Amino acid sequence: MNKLVASIAALSLSASVAFAGGPVVVVEEPPPEVVQQQSSSSVGALPILIGLVLLCAVACGGGSDDPEPQLEEQ
Repeated sequence: MNKLVASIAALSLSASVAFAGGPVVVVEEPPPEVVQQQSSSSVGALPILIGLVLLCAVACGGGSDDPEPQLEEQ
């Protein structure tokens, strides 16, 4: 009986040591992303160009300043 109790005690102590600490999980971090910033001049060029074209169309366009010639009836 004594041997049975001693073997059960040894088995229970060795089982608790076997599961101590748990598994070691190694998680690799992804490499950092390198993001290049766009230059600020490329963002504002198109709206300025469209604004200049519209301004020129308003200022230069339109009808003529000369009155239409009148036709003489005979």
